[in-house]
Amino acid sequence: MNNSDGYLTCAVNIEWLNKQGIVQRKLTQKKANLRLIRNERKEILVEVTAEKTAPVKLLLKGISVHKKFMNEGKASIKFQPLNCTLYLSNAPTGQLLTFLRTIFVKMTGGQSATNANTSLRTQLLSHKPQQFEEISPLTNLEIDKARAKISKSTETTPSPLASKKRKLERTDSVRPQAAKKLYSSSPIPNEPLDLEQQQVLDACLAGHNVFFTGSAGTGKSYLLKRIIGTLPPDVTTATASTGVAACHIGGVTLHQFAGIGKGEATLERSVELASKPPTVSIWRKCKHLIIDEISMVDGEYFEKIEQVARKVRRNDKPFGGIQLILCGDFFQLPPVRTFNFGDNKAVPPRFCFKTKAWESCRLTTYELRKVHRQNDESFISILNKIRIGRVDKDVTDTLAATAKQRIEQGDILATRLCTHTKDADIINETKLKALQGELQVFEAQDSIPGTTKQLDQQTPVPSRLELKIGAQVMLLKNINVASGLVNGARGVVKEFRQGLPVVQFRNKKEYVANHERWTVKTAGGGSLSRKQVPLKLAWAFSIHKSQGLTLDCVEMSLGRVFEAGQAYVALSRAQSLETLRVLDFNSTQVWANPDVLQFYRTLDQTRIVPLGPINKQNIIRKGVKKRLPMSKSKLFDKPLVSIC
Repeated sequence: MNNSDGYLTCAVNIEWLNKQGIVQRKLTQKKANLRLIRNERKEILVEVTAEKTAPVKLLLKGISVHKKFMNEGKASIKFQPLNCTLYLSNAPTGQLLTFLRTIFVKMTGGQSATNANTSLRTQLLSHKPQQFEEISPLTNLEIDKARAKISKSTETTPSPLASKKRKLERTDSVRPQAAKKLYSSSPIPNEPLDLEQQQVLDACLAGHNVFFTGSAGTGKSYLLKRIIGTLPPDVTTATASTGVAACHIGGVTLHQFAGIGKGEATLERSVELASKPPTVSIWRKCKHLIIDEISMVDGEYFEKIEQVARKVRRNDKPFGGIQLILCGDFFQLPPVRTFNFGDNKAVPPRFCFKTKAWESCRLTTYELRKVHRQNDESFISILNKIRIGRVDKDVTDTLAATAKQRIEQGDILATRLCTHTKDADIINETKLKALQGELQVFEAQDSIPGTTKQLDQQTPVPSRLELKIGAQVMLLKNINVASGLVNGARGVVKEFRQGLPVVQFRNKKEYVANHERWTVKTAGGGSLSRKQVPLKLAWAFSIHKSQGLTLDCVEMSLGRVFEAGQAYVALSRAQSLETLRVLDFNSTQVWANPDVLQFYRTLDQTRIVPLGPINKQNIIRKGVKKRLPMSKSKLFDKPLVSIC
């Protein structure tokens, strides 16, 4: 059985030092394979293999791990008894996280069978033939034991420094405190993928140009993070059409990456801009370009950067030979309207799929069909119909009936979704001003002065947060998923304790809102960060800014919708029909863009066949997939049938 938990492929640098701290021996490999193995004494070792060099085996005993930059694909393991350090870089972040967690779990759960009287030198220099075997896959019991050890260690009072130092010198395993980050909230998800998602990931790893789509709540962003986590970070650029979406996947905006501004200049001028350092090196280094929320990227801009890529990279292949991984749902929000630069008149946006660049990329298309946000099949059915602009009497009657629902619980009111951002801001300001009590102000701590405006656009948290007791708020970060303290959870400020707001949520859980950190990348490879209380006023929210959220208490009036798909985005934010209130619903408020309908009708890309029951004909093996050309989508034959 192949255990991927104990494998890692990345660049390595191993240094052995003498007693004076001078490098005595060094091994550097741009690409090496690491695996965790056990010897006949049941000790765990890390084996490093690379081309043209003999395998190196390092005993995992008395180690310390430095993983501050783990989310950038970097870490180091120091082997104290060997006076040796293993430096890891350009590691797929998801693999690195799993690899380090596996080391901790395996070393926490088992005891070494080594004879304590046998010296390390004697063991390493033994001429007896050694036998090695792969470590077994992680079990839930092992993970639970490791988590319990972390929890126990953090509950005790810290010991004096001298005592702590002696304790570290005695230990043979990774410190529980250091390993806490391996289980904390991370931009790299680690839950298993379903079969649909795994097919998309396999296609991306096989090097195909991929576009995957799906209705709201099917886990597109979740899958995208997993894809990012499996690709080497040094040659992978994750981008999105908006700043908040880019922050969500730990990337940069597409405009930042491209380096050609808004794309208003001529092709010649755009190439000139992209050819300046450091933009040109970013373009040439990139092997995998990921674009999230592709539906909001204007077609003219998409074509411009495709041409720029070919010119700057001096490669005539589409996008200069870069692998393209696109994600989004064209039934949701369309591109922002642009201007005709010749006569300054507003013109309708052009979707990416209507460009020659889209055709030339020969994208393999997938649609995720399993909805994770909602569990109610009747509500999912309604949303599927609204997505394609089909509103029958049952849909109208069901949504109109929600206007009489009382969805509030205790002091927590429903969040009003507004079609215009300005309307939402006015509602929040008015409601806050009407509350009695002292105003508490929380100023964000930005890593670099003068970046406030940029961080306002690229992070979900405001630079200045004003609160009072009784303020309706929304949590903006996953704090404790098991307790329901997740991004989008609704609550109300009950008090201020030691200068921090105490929030009671809809599930009755209380949370002292400590400061959290958001980090965004810059196009040059650097990063900016903002530290702020993870809350936002939530009497009202704009539909645009609600994209990606799951709301457990929401109401809306759709009378002022002005874009195709806007009503669908708003309605699909709701967790269930029971937590939704739609005021004055009318079927005329729902429509789909005709170009998008036509695009989904005529998709004829080759798609992977969804698997049925396991048998010899449809078992997926690594790198082998059964494919079936589809000449026409069946999305519109029946309301609930998705593409593929």
